[in-house]
Amino acid sequence: MHNKVVIVGCGNVGMSYAYALLNQRTNVNELVLIDVNKEKAEGEAMDLNHCLAFAPSKIDIRCGDYEDCSDAKIVVITAGANQLKNETRMDLIDKNSKIFKSIVTSVVKSGFHGIFLVATNPVDVMTYLTWQYSGFDHHRVLGSGTSLDTSRLRYLIGEKLGIGPKNIHAYVIGEHGDSEFVPWNNATVGLQNISKFLSDEEMDEIALEVKNAAYRIIERKGATYYGIGMCLVSITNAILGNENMIVTVSTYDKENEVFIGLPTIVNKRGAKGRVYVDLTEEEENKLQQSIEVLKEAIKKAK
Repeated sequence: MHNKVVIVGCGNVGMSYAYALLNQRTNVNELVLIDVNKEKAEGEAMDLNHCLAFAPSKIDIRCGDYEDCSDAKIVVITAGANQLKNETRMDLIDKNSKIFKSIVTSVVKSGFHGIFLVATNPVDVMTYLTWQYSGFDHHRVLGSGTSLDTSRLRYLIGEKLGIGPKNIHAYVIGEHGDSEFVPWNNATVGLQNISKFLSDEEMDEIALEVKNAAYRIIERKGATYYGIGMCLVSITNAILGNENMIVTVSTYDKENEVFIGLPTIVNKRGAKGRVYVDLTEEEENKLQQSIEVLKEAIKKAK
């Protein structure tokens, strides 16, 4: 089966995703790189092609343009301004909303009828704008959402308990940003509730560390990109492999008219549907607060 993926934006995130794809056995067999700086995209394609002798599977990698999106299964948008030191993800709205209108309309003009996967921050707002600009059914527009936050959470719990992160079942939900939170009531280690392993204070410390992780990494190295690269590969595999995998991607909440990170079943059609999460009253209030933050941000973007 011909599985073409197009990456729009050859910065740190886009290329971490491309490199992670190349290092794993995936269903992707053609990868096209698009960037406003075409020479950079050409250089990245050359560099990635030089890995193929040692890669687990053959992928045709090249630089291209928007016409290449016409028969792509997934267009992954990682283009946009980076989050700077002392800047929140929401501070990027003005810079990135203008860039996105041009990108999304160009992709749709090619005849693209696959799935949009958005990683640019603020990701929930940018995913909403992609949906608006594309006119696509909302099931075919996904954002990376809180998948990276969830990965960070599982790693930190696993480190604390000396248990592999794959055996930690816990999610970060809400906005990928300062209003995100952990519904601890639903978190389990193996089949046991997290409360058997962690105190309330330890849970609060871990949740805060997850929330501040990006700021701490940006302070030290200027940007975060390896984690999100791996998350995008996982979502790509779920789509192309029709895995029906549960991921905290950013999908459309019809009732509130926002895209927000919640556990979602992902398959070849995109977002198949949400998985119900039983929240406490306090958690319901936190989710509503996150929704309000995103509604305000969307107004600002418009």
